Amino acid sequence: MNSFSNFRFLKQLSRRWGLALLGVISAIAVLIFGGCGAFQSSELGTPPNILVDQFGYRPNDPKVAVIQQANATPEDEPQQYQHLSDTFQVIRLDDAEAVVFEAPAQLWEAGKIHEQSGDRAAWFDFSEVQQPGEYLIRNVRTGESSFPFAIADDVYRDIRIAATRMFYYQRSGFEKSPPYADPRWTDEAAFIGPGQDTEARFVDDKDNAALERDMRGGWFDAGDTNKYVTFASHPLHQLLSAYTQNPAVWTDDFNIPESNNGVPDLLDEIRFELDWFQRMQDNDGGVFIKLGTLDHNTARKPSLDKRPRFYGPKCSSSTIALASTFAHAAVVFQDIPGLQAVADTLEARSLIAWDWFLNHSMQTECDTQEIKAGDADRTPTQQIGLAVIAAVYLSQLSPEPRFHDYIRNHFQETRPLTESLGAIYSEPVVDALFTYSESEAAPADLRQAIKNTLIQHFEEISPPFGNTDSLDPYGAFMPDGQYHWGSNAVKSYFGILNLAIANWFLPENPRDYIKPSLGAVHYLHGVNPLGIVYLTNTYEIGAEFTANEMFHEWFGGGVYDNAKTSPNGPAPGYITGGPNRGYTGSAPLAELPPMRAYLDKNDPELYMWEITEPSIAYQAAYIKLLSNF
Repeated sequence: MNSFSNFRFLKQLSRRWGLALLGVISAIAVLIFGGCGAFQSSELGTPPNILVDQFGYRPNDPKVAVIQQANATPEDEPQQYQHLSDTFQVIRLDDAEAVVFEAPAQLWEAGKIHEQSGDRAAWFDFSEVQQPGEYLIRNVRTGESSFPFAIADDVYRDIRIAATRMFYYQRSGFEKSPPYADPRWTDEAAFIGPGQDTEARFVDDKDNAALERDMRGGWFDAGDTNKYVTFASHPLHQLLSAYTQNPAVWTDDFNIPESNNGVPDLLDEIRFELDWFQRMQDNDGGVFIKLGTLDHNTARKPSLDKRPRFYGPKCSSSTIALASTFAHAAVVFQDIPGLQAVADTLEARSLIAWDWFLNHSMQTECDTQEIKAGDADRTPTQQIGLAVIAAVYLSQLSPEPRFHDYIRNHFQETRPLTESLGAIYSEPVVDALFTYSESEAAPADLRQAIKNTLIQHFEEISPPFGNTDSLDPYGAFMPDGQYHWGSNAVKSYFGILNLAIANWFLPENPRDYIKPSLGAVHYLHGVNPLGIVYLTNTYEIGAEFTANEMFHEWFGGGVYDNAKTSPNGPAPGYITGGPNRGYTGSAPLAELPPMRAYLDKNDPELYMWEITEPSIAYQAAYIKLLSNF
């Protein structure tokens, strides 16, 4: 029963070469996949053929259940997909199972097989059901039912809180204990011992005690416990925008240590990461790029990991990343009672980082990767994008014309305008340009030039945004090529940008853009070929077919191994990486359609970091998308 009330895509590749490349015998493949190639798991079972958002729907939103024939073939007899055209009922569970709506489902594209999933599908539109309550969908002929779901104005509140609390569990140097941490997921403060984050050494001069720095705090980046300024910048921009786009939903009661202090808990969590950013900035304004370990010898819990920690050099990538993030945060914090002084500090630090960046050569090979895991450098195009973001928000804090000049001279060099799908991977740049195009502080001609350029870009982009129902029966289309490492984040990006177009450009039919944005939410909540909620262990907040496992150094094994079969399971609300058609492990995923290239596993032998590892980047994108609804 539903209880609604109760890019770094290659980062880990180099990190994992030290693992033994263990083969997987065919019996394991059969156990995982079964005989037909469909997603199967002995822990999950099989989802119904009637797929709904397992958390539910807001009363006035479109509501479409997807009726599925999985693994369809051209040779199928009509009786094999007869159920697609059946009549379905909406059953109200909190009213003696009353039937409140009944209609036949409508075949998608006349029974065509959808190549990205290998499925036939039909739609059962029950949008006219708007009364809050608990419901399910039932096939009149067969009696098969969907999972139960809710209709409510605040139907996504519980999952939004759980997803946001992911950052609390990712905190470094911070004890997780009751009442803020569930007793199942507690740990002592990590990486504050000798030679660790409170006295980190410079990686290029390891024996020089004079270079020790206090770099405690911040968030673990992903399934690993390292911390990166560059990798954290975009998530911070997205969380800050999530707040400004819908501040009413960001209350002060998410049960983190800062709750009830008068500041929305999302901003408290952001500030925890920004405090670490400050420790990564040198007095001259330059910013050290990352902090971590030199090998892969992880411990079962972060607090048990006693390895020494090292920081990398000051780099142009990290410096402009900090400048952009601090400027954005200063704009947001200046209007929050009690945070004005913090905003002033962030603005001052952003300015010295900005000056450092402009007065040093742009570097693309600053990170030697001796500190293990991903290459934290950014390309010149990405760094220019970060500089444009910084200039946008600094222009809102200062009347200096130099920030407008930088935007005028460089906005067309950013990734959203130099690559056909660059907007997807540089969504915070697009968000900043949208913001600037509406800013009264910006020169009118420049505002219009940016708006015209963005409109033209989105009109020309292929495949299109907006209504793509004919391309995806699951209601959240993206091209095959975007089902790569971290595809769930990309799904969120598509949803975010569809909303941005609807809100900023005011197209003739804005609902054509809002619908696929909601479709991305529903996809991540179970309306996908696997029928799985792509967030971990959400049984207690409404889901019934959810990710049980993820690749994570803390929550990826032992008592945390599996949400159904282990004592604790992983902490709830972590969004996993998602289907990956470029998966390089030994499980036979490459032969599956792109939307099915997923396993509910955490096994390192199966390279599950390519499939189920979470990331603060994936999490922030999902939260920004969800918070709009």
